[in-house]
Amino acid sequence: MGVRNMGAVEQDTKLHGPHCIPDTFWGKVGWSLQRAFGAYQHDITVPLKDIKINVNNLSVSYGSQRILKDISCQFLPKDMVAIVGPNGGGKSTFLKALLGIQQNITGDIKYSGVCPYDVAYLAQHNQLDRRFPLTVGDVVSLGLFKQVGLFKSVNKEQQNDIMRALEKVGMPGSLETPLQALSGGQFQRVLFARLILQDSPIIFLDEPFTGVDTQTTKDLMELVQEWHGEGRMIIGVLHDMDLVQEHFPKTLLLARKPIGWGKTSEVLTKDNLIESIRAARNWEMLETTHA
Repeated sequence: MGVRNMGAVEQDTKLHGPHCIPDTFWGKVGWSLQRAFGAYQHDITVPLKDIKINVNNLSVSYGSQRILKDISCQFLPKDMVAIVGPNGGGKSTFLKALLGIQQNITGDIKYSGVCPYDVAYLAQHNQLDRRFPLTVGDVVSLGLFKQVGLFKSVNKEQQNDIMRALEKVGMPGSLETPLQALSGGQFQRVLFARLILQDSPIIFLDEPFTGVDTQTTKDLMELVQEWHGEGRMIIGVLHDMDLVQEHFPKTLLLARKPIGWGKTSEVLTKDNLIESIRAARNWEMLETTHA
């Protein structure tokens, strides 16, 4: 058994099909070459019921400023978890910490059954640039990167998978459509089609429905529920409390520190929401004072 220490992230590699990345220079080079040539295959060797993420005393700082403090929780198989809280409360930072791409982390994050790079991650809508001269097919095909790599071409079977994914999200016949021609809702559908092709046991969604029309939200939420029904772990940053209460059994309420964690009905209480607002006002006043 080999365990790679990725900053504050650990992976229990004995449960994972492809070996996690050795924490050496040549180990990282070898893994990068495997991915470049499409040799890294998605091959989970444990049942979905054995996949977990344990977080213990996680904190994140930007310089001298503490963004997240003392978060401990456990994400279990088939969990469907909403991360909510005031703007600036560290919700997106928390997802990035779980992925191992956030700097200045203390505490422990341990994956069992998978490694962080097995997670399918949808970043915030406003962090994605549609000015590049790419087509819908170009973007969706990135979901096959682990199989195809940088230098292989998509084969006929994979091309059919791309078209089926686009049909699944209500975008049939859009393979050659330029990204610039898409509405916000259509673009989000395309990104969900890419998630379908990634076929990951864990899916992170960062504000997936912000700025998206009602029908698209409904359609994509049905897809998220379908993934959950298949036994995948879903963790999403959300702002729509009605959506959270209706569809997400568990919630983590963050205001740079955990205000509540557990059953949604027990977390989204009036007292907890007031406390999160009070915490946001306190740090805003403190940051204004030190500006």
